[in-house]
Amino acid sequence: MASHQQQARQNAAETRGQAREKAGQMTEKGRETKDATMSKTQETAQSARDKAADTAQSAKDRTYEGKEQTGGFMRDKTEAAKEKASHAAQSARDTAQVGKEKTGSFFQSAGEQVKGAAQGAADAVKHTFGMGGEDTGRDESTGTYGRKD
Repeated sequence: MASHQQQARQNAAETRGQAREKAGQMTEKGRETKDATMSKTQETAQSARDKAADTAQSAKDRTYEGKEQTGGFMRDKTEAAKEKASHAAQSARDTAQVGKEKTGSFFQSAGEQVKGAAQGAADAVKHTFGMGGEDTGRDESTGTYGRKD
């Protein structure tokens, strides 16, 4: 019986040894799997960071290009607006000058007509009261009555 117990103890010790060895193998395999997973996760994360950085840089570049294009567009539009405003101002100055010249001519002509009419009226009044001297008749070019001096 003692040998049977001894045999059972030996079998149990051998089974424990095998179990420990198997546990060690499984632990090692778990570590290797964990390490491989960690490595793959780190590679994937690095790849994602690189891709995000590239995307951000690309967006930044497109934004800068858009800003430059918009700036150029706005400069062109501003320059065109300035040029149109300058042309409009020059046209207004030219129109005002023409109007001023026409107004000056009109007032000069009107003044001469009023002066001639007043002289004619004065001559007519003088003639009516006999103060006009000798009558030479009406001057049709000026519309006044003349006298002989």
